[in-house]
Amino acid sequence: MKAYIVEKLEDRKFKSGVQDIEVPNIEDNEVLIKVTYSSLNFKDALSSVGNPGVTRVFPHVTGIDVTGSIEESNSSNFAKGDKVLVTGYDMGMNTNGGHAEYVKVPASWVAKMPKGISDKEIMTYGTAGLTAALSINELLSNGVTSGDILVTGATGGVGSISVSILNKLGFNVIAISGKEEKIPFLKEIGANEVILRNDFNEQSIKPMMGEKYAGVIDTVGGEILANALKYIKYDGVATCCGLTSSHELNTNVFPFILRGVRLIGIDSVEAKIEKKIAAWEKIASDFKVDTVENLTNEIGLNEIKEAYAKLLEGKAVGRYLVKIVD
Repeated sequence: MKAYIVEKLEDRKFKSGVQDIEVPNIEDNEVLIKVTYSSLNFKDALSSVGNPGVTRVFPHVTGIDVTGSIEESNSSNFAKGDKVLVTGYDMGMNTNGGHAEYVKVPASWVAKMPKGISDKEIMTYGTAGLTAALSINELLSNGVTSGDILVTGATGGVGSISVSILNKLGFNVIAISGKEEKIPFLKEIGANEVILRNDFNEQSIKPMMGEKYAGVIDTVGGEILANALKYIKYDGVATCCGLTSSHELNTNVFPFILRGVRLIGIDSVEAKIEKKIAAWEKIASDFKVDTVENLTNEIGLNEIKEAYAKLLEGKAVGRYLVKIVD
């Protein structure tokens, strides 16, 4: 089968590209999936250059998302031909991932495809869409059901999907981005207002700012999240799922003790499969957006390397969908 392989040549030196390798054999409680679509995420890009925080096992197949059909099963929960998807856990990290014609995984990682959505559509969402859905679910379950929502890193995968879903749900969406040229794109997918990153940070100079946002979906961390917390209204909620700006958070306690603000971490990797299935059901129904194709760049295995470069350089916009087989 064909697969996108990362090889370690020597310490801190790696190469990657498409190769022919053997189809894997499954063991007890494992399944073999014939892949139709995968996607690209920032974590995949880090794996492709040997980032030790992501991948330490080489040679390695990247791809933390996959959808397709069961080819072989050693699990009573799945039969040949079942339509399935997998995101997160160790797939694509130190276990071979979805950028291949076939992938084997533990059956406990696998979710059956929800009704009302195709392989292509659900991989347009992928881990980014799952993370967005988990974030929005936290807003809704904590009482944030209307008003202004701030989305940071809005041109990225999680951010752009969050913008579109929130707009569909009737929220007033304010997007933050460092890419001025992408303002028309953000408004097309559902942003009611766009604030440039530098302008936002320059305005947020006090320990607390005026109440503006019912909630925040943060995808970048660092200074932007610290400043966003200052604007959240009483009893508001912020979710945090990323660190592309910084892993550090230099903030103060005022938003939490004076306005009762809640900061909720979002992890789509090790989330229980039941929680993931519930989010996928939402994506196939209430959260499904018509603008999803506007967020997507469809590529093949041979185009992954170029796309990784854009992701690592911060030049990617929206989602990369990887078509494996028809």
